[in-house]
Amino acid sequence: MTDDSITPIIETRDLTIRFGGHIAVDHVSLQVQPFTLKSIIGPNGAGKTTFFNLLTGQYRATGGAVFLKGRNITRLGPAMRTRLGMGRSFQLTNIFPVLSVLENVRIAIQSREGFGLNFWRNYLHFSETEDRAYAILKNVLLDDKWAVAASALTHGEQRKLELAILIALEPEILFLDEPTAGMSQEEVPAILEILENIKSARDRTILLVEHKMDMIMTLSDSIAVLQDGRLIADGDPETIHQSREVQEAYLGGGARRE
Repeated sequence: MTDDSITPIIETRDLTIRFGGHIAVDHVSLQVQPFTLKSIIGPNGAGKTTFFNLLTGQYRATGGAVFLKGRNITRLGPAMRTRLGMGRSFQLTNIFPVLSVLENVRIAIQSREGFGLNFWRNYLHFSETEDRAYAILKNVLLDDKWAVAASALTHGEQRKLELAILIALEPEILFLDEPTAGMSQEEVPAILEILENIKSARDRTILLVEHKMDMIMTLSDSIAVLQDGRLIADGDPETIHQSREVQEAYLGGGARRE
């Protein structure tokens, strides 16, 4: 049960987008409470990534509205939404491959603080920044790789580095679109641990799109389910697990949680 006195950090009201005659997101209204982890799930083609694109400004809504802490941001572009505290993982795939893991995160911190890519200043001037970068790497389980060139990381480690860069930019809301995509089964538990650590700090809000249901059920405070662009369910993990409509639409009916 949500506290109606708390202003949602993200809210959509009848959010809709059409591509020609196709309605990809169909009058979706939902709320995301501050400092929680909300997952967006649904079968392939349900509109999950399109919905993320509407929230972060990559797409312009055909109808409805998006609110950030009560402010209507529907007409704001992605750059302004980023400045207001939104950060999305897929936008940060362009790591600097020839630089070390630590330098990649340090540059993100400098960018956040307005230094930008100032390569002319001696890196020793940024000792405090490097300490902060190392602390972030420790949080994403990459501290033992701090001196390694980013290009030498495995795919799973690069996904961790992308998450570290995103955290270094200090967004209030993390939009994570399938953070375990392309990872081996052995690499997934590390990402789960990282997300659990971020969630337990309760100083950021996380919106997560992910197909691994065990991970979703373990991490989520609440889950929204899309089907054919419509919101068909929104509730805590147990409510979603018990929903007959969700089982029929997404889990194939009669699916059981392991």
